[in-house]
Amino acid sequence: MRALTAFMNGVTRLNDFIGRWVAWLVAAMFVLLLLEVGFRYLLNAPTVWTNELTQMLFGVYAILSGGYIMAHRGHVNVDLLYSHFGRRTRAGLDIFTSIVFFIFTLALLYFGADMAQESIRNLETTYSAWNPPIWPIKAAIPLGAGLLVLQGVVKLLQDIAIAFNLSYYTPEPEEEAGEHV
Repeated sequence: MRALTAFMNGVTRLNDFIGRWVAWLVAAMFVLLLLEVGFRYLLNAPTVWTNELTQMLFGVYAILSGGYIMAHRGHVNVDLLYSHFGRRTRAGLDIFTSIVFFIFTLALLYFGADMAQESIRNLETTYSAWNPPIWPIKAAIPLGAGLLVLQGVVKLLQDIAIAFNLSYYTPEPEEEAGEHV
């Protein structure tokens, strides 16, 4: 059981580390957009690259932050009845709905890997006026999907432990205090 707990903690720490670093892309996007506004309206010299680079950074930000958001219970929940159930019942419902989660994320991983592989093989670019390579951004899709799948496995194992009252899993104090965000 210690190996399983170490795996779960390792995946969560990895997603936490990546999520905290990827969050800095928001600051980079802010600076790029501010730079574009300055060039466009103050210097009357718009750039051809800032908007496209901002979109690319946002794509990387969005896809790589999924595991972090899941680890911190930040994904959207429809909470009409769910919050009224007990902890073990909610865990049981989460186990049941994880089927849909894994269908979606594994499809994203499979098709994203195929798309990224083709993009890397062709050294794909955006074909815009600036024409930067797009293959690194497409390579982030299977990476982010893989991190999300791994965090989904951790969540499923936590839910199984809670639903069946298994002793190897004891939730962190912050999990108990703020289960619903």
